[in-house]
Amino acid sequence: MKNYLRVMLGKGHQYADECYQGKWFGGGWGFTESLENKLPENRKDFNRVQVPIYLGKNPDSSKVAAGLACGMLWTICKGIKIDDVVLCPDGKGSYWVGKVVTNYLFESGHPLPHRRKVEWYPIQILRTEMSEVLRNACGSIGTISDITKHAEEIERFISGTSTPQIISTNTDIEDPSVFALEEHLQSFLVSNWKNTLLG
Repeated sequence: MKNYLRVMLGKGHQYADECYQGKWFGGGWGFTESLENKLPENRKDFNRVQVPIYLGKNPDSSKVAAGLACGMLWTICKGIKIDDVVLCPDGKGSYWVGKVVTNYLFESGHPLPHRRKVEWYPIQILRTEMSEVLRNACGSIGTISDITKHAEEIERFISGTSTPQIISTNTDIEDPSVFALEEHLQSFLVSNWKNTLLG
């Protein structure tokens, strides 16, 4: 099963352009050595070994923070699979969309040395074009967010068949799409009243 994830490209999107040009995304969290042969299938097994190492390097960090950091590192290195889809914000209100094409790679000497290669699609998704639920999912905290439940909408963007969102500035309207349909129905009935059973 293909998964869809929002991945941040460094704090404040500082590596966004570099990642896009180099066709990769990655993470660091202070782990400067290769994790080759140190990536078990289970995230908990990874955390069991790596959390103490993380806490040794970051003694002021809590166990919860260490667990989250190591968990996200494992996800980038191992949890994300080839052919999974990532959405990466460019820091300017849009998202690059790409397909993961390699397993774990290590590039020493960079703040994000733990990497995956990605093939970017020739599109960008404007945040303003997303549905509210997808926009909220992509805005969640943390480097990685699982947005697989929005796969259908994302695939429409990829294929170029995404339909425009109906919005309203009237706060009394709960669902603009339903309201638009009701308005259309009302206009139809007024125009065709004599042809209805009631007419």
